Amino acid sequence: MSYEVTLFVNPTAGRGRGAHAAQPAASALRAAGFSVRTLVGADAPDALARLTAAVREGTGAVVAVGGDGMVSLALQALAGTPVPLGVVAVGTGNDFARATGLPVREPALAGRTAAEALKEGRIRETDLGRVGATWYGTVLCSGFDSKVNDRGNRMRLPAGRFKYDLAMIAELAAFRPFPYRITLDEGPVIETEATLVAVGNGSSYGGGMRICPGAVPDDGLFDVTVVGDCSRATLLKVFPQVYRGGHLSHPKVSVHRARKITLEAPGLTAYADGEPLGPLPVTAECIPGAVRLLNDRDCCQTRRVGSTAR
Repeated sequence: MSYEVTLFVNPTAGRGRGAHAAQPAASALRAAGFSVRTLVGADAPDALARLTAAVREGTGAVVAVGGDGMVSLALQALAGTPVPLGVVAVGTGNDFARATGLPVREPALAGRTAAEALKEGRIRETDLGRVGATWYGTVLCSGFDSKVNDRGNRMRLPAGRFKYDLAMIAELAAFRPFPYRITLDEGPVIETEATLVAVGNGSSYGGGMRICPGAVPDDGLFDVTVVGDCSRATLLKVFPQVYRGGHLSHPKVSVHRARKITLEAPGLTAYADGEPLGPLPVTAECIPGAVRLLNDRDCCQTRRVGSTAR
């Protein structure tokens, strides 16, 4: 194994936390006997190109410092390779770190976790979702939430999270369920009216919204949460429960498990790990052990007894 580790840094993550978090991670890796090469791209395509080259040239490991966007970029370069991934989660959402049991907004601890796992060979194979050539680690979403993302991304003002709050209000005003065609594995097509469909390799998106609370990222299966044909009033009642996973008890919500899913619906965009994938239809596959994760604990918790399977 190469003793060079690539520190893949987003200095702007978490309102500047990324730049400060890189130093304790580098210190922990050097203290464990590794040389550290820091990689910062001019933009996302440049960063991915640089990281892909580092992997091709034989870096011993990659430690992504930033949020879910930085992890998502790293996955594109590392999926299907033997090069392991460490994560120093200091972004806004950090859903990948939550799903895989890694420290969140504790850069020194996260750096030590990666360094010790690499030194002692504690590497856990973790599943990823794949849509075409794109990999994702947490949740693929479509429906009401993707409409909010679409609208928010088109808005120049205001900045920050408030923009998406306004986008949600606007989408609620125009809200209607969407006609979906859903195919699970090789089963029959399910035609249904739904508010949203989320395909979870991990349990949460949007910074802790546990849309697929029973999802386990190393069991070879997606959790597919389908929120049915809700009214505006029902949606407003159910949506806040997503933060604790309480929405699963609502009669309009169902959960399915599958290795492969195809989603079809007119006029909808799919997002994965918060990034746009493109218009439906899309087919997502769960690829077991697609990335090797530096972790010193169980990758995830056992699926809760009594979790919904319909």
